[in-house]
Parts: sequence; structure tokens; C-alpha cells
Amino acid sequence: MPPSLTGERLTGIAFVVVAARDHPLASVKGSIAKSELTKHVQLVLTDRTSLSEGVSSASCLLKHGDWPISLPKHAFLLNGLGWGGMPLHTVERDISEGRLAELSIEDVTPGSLIMPMSAVYPTSAPPGPAGRWLIERFKRCSNQIPANLQF
Repeated sequence: MPPSLTGERLTGIAFVVVAARDHPLASVKGSIAKSELTKHVQLVLTDRTSLSEGVSSASCLLKHGDWPISLPKHAFLLNGLGWGGMPLHTVERDISEGRLAELSIEDVTPGSLIMPMSAVYPTSAPPGPAGRWLIERFKRCSNQIPANLQF
């Protein structure tokens, strides 16, 4: 982070790895080997702005055979165009209703994928009372994450 910015960790968002119910990976029984994943397209959401130039995606499990996209990844996944990680709250209903299947990946403990969320602001202009209130509320959300998954 540039020295002109200050960041405060807030909470984490649970992630799951999913594919459409009719995707070949959805039919694999048990844990899927990473060597098997490389045979299939991984959809990776990318930021096309100058803010992310030279930064690789931390959420990318594999770098071989991925498709960087900036369109609605959720729709691509639902249509069977690949597999990828998604925030649990955005795909929970699709999983429970059978449109998406949660994939079990070797060396990835179920429930262990957490994306940290931070508040970032110019150091020279910290948040005022309303901003501080919002930041503190988000920090309280971190109490909902099990202790063994804290980041």
C-alpha cells in the first residue's frame, strides 16, 4: 500500500470454489487434485484499472489455464464456462438449489478460504465520525468468523 494511504483490517468474507452442476469437475467424488484442475478453465475476476497494474490475483489457486474476466463471473460459472472461487454469500442459494456445486480441492480445508476486507483512506484525510462509525461496525463483523480462521 502506498505510504499516502492507511488501511485497517475489518473482517473476512468466506469464499468457496464452485462450478456448474453439469461441469465435469462437479462430478468428481472426493477431493480434486490440482493437476485435474489445470485441465479446466479457471475464471478469475480481474481489476482492469491502473490501481492493479503489476499485482497478481491473490485469490487465484492456479495460474495455468485461467481466464481473467471483468464481466459477471457468477453468470459464467452458472453457464458452465469454468470453475472458480466466489464469496459464499453470493452463491449459497445456487449451491442449495443445485445450480452450482461446491468443489473439494486437495490441500484446501473446507471453510478455510477467507478474503480479508479492509478500509483504506488517505492518511492525510482520515474518516470523520460517520466513517469511523462504519469502520467500527465492520470490525465487529470479524467476531463472527471462527477464531481458527482469523487472518
